[in-house]
Amino acid sequence: MSKKFYYSILLFLLFFFIYYIGSFSRIPFADAVDFVLLAEKGQYMQTATATTHFLYTNTVILITDITNLNAIEASRLLIIFCAAATVSVVYLSIKVLVKSDWVAIMTAFIFGFSFTFWKNTEIVEVYTYNTLWISLFFFCIIKTFQSKENKYILLSAIFLGISLWLHIQNILLVPAFLLFLFYCKAEKKSVYSSLFIFLAIFGSMFILNSLSGLPLNSPFSTDRGHWIEETFKKNTVQCIQDLGKSAIYLLYNFNVFIIFGIIGIISLYKTNRKMFFVFFLASLLVYGFATFYAVSDNYVFFIPFNLIFALSIGYGISSSFAKYPLIKKLSWVCLLIPAFYFLSFKVLLSTSKGQEFHNLKSYKGGLNYYMLPWMNNNVGILEFTIDKKTAPEPMFWMIESAEDYIKELKSKGYTSEEIRKL
Repeated sequence: MSKKFYYSILLFLLFFFIYYIGSFSRIPFADAVDFVLLAEKGQYMQTATATTHFLYTNTVILITDITNLNAIEASRLLIIFCAAATVSVVYLSIKVLVKSDWVAIMTAFIFGFSFTFWKNTEIVEVYTYNTLWISLFFFCIIKTFQSKENKYILLSAIFLGISLWLHIQNILLVPAFLLFLFYCKAEKKSVYSSLFIFLAIFGSMFILNSLSGLPLNSPFSTDRGHWIEETFKKNTVQCIQDLGKSAIYLLYNFNVFIIFGIIGIISLYKTNRKMFFVFFLASLLVYGFATFYAVSDNYVFFIPFNLIFALSIGYGISSSFAKYPLIKKLSWVCLLIPAFYFLSFKVLLSTSKGQEFHNLKSYKGGLNYYMLPWMNNNVGILEFTIDKKTAPEPMFWMIESAEDYIKELKSKGYTSEEIRKL
């Protein structure tokens, strides 16, 4: 067994443990209760729309059927497993790119501790499962450019195609995929086969929905909101504010390591233009969409971009090691990222504005919910619903799902007091 195999396994086990001890104690707010409710009912999804997340929901139900775990624990297992596996894939990707175990491990920690990814590992959400498939897609791109092995051209199509069954946002990666295939045009058989595989996987989504009588645009549509329409109604001032928020998100996710990300971008442009343009195109579309998309939790849509930026950080660190040996001696600083979140939380909480926001959002944990990635001992949506508490913002759809889940649990013999603890 090679060293990279052992390192990837050790990283997986370490981050599985870290994510497990920080995982939610009670079902969190947002979409969590909706996902758990669908899994609790145990009815496999028959359609793939923008909000059904076909593959995620059905995988959780499959885990409950195989293991007899309840919907909450099956969700937790899937989310944490995929998150820890993604960290290992980041390590393997950088290992292929720069050949250095030290840099690859450091990059894995930087991404594994990045706020948005870590936060979504500790709640019930689709994004870590989604990120695993995207990370495998990116790994195949890097592997193809570095090793010229044709099988990774085919695998890239499989991984990207599967990811669309998890989240339709990944359609934004298709232009980068097509550019990647264009750069591989010398391998015509592999390119045509890859394109066919991707179209077959993606096209089957439309076939499935048509069998249920849904319209052709159903994989892209939802009846839960008009977010796309609202996005195009934004004025210049709102767009500038969105750009400012996206910069803050990036800073909070990667803090001082942003410098190495910029170095990595420049270095990749100089050394491998083809790989640079593939990742640049993917980054541009994802970052633009996530920045301007008119939803309150748009920060989650940056995760594919954050993954690419983490890879550029690894490349930047590798480029800097040779020139500045001191950087290697200070690489342990990445282990202090959790302390950065805690310190930032404490500093903001000590201000009058921070305390005001903390009190305003106290119904779901205040600043803890927004600034700390770990979710153990969190406030739960079920106790909020049972106690008939109120919030200063619309929550009707969340409350409806919570009430449905409570009814489902009571039909299975749970008492209100038992449900409050879930």
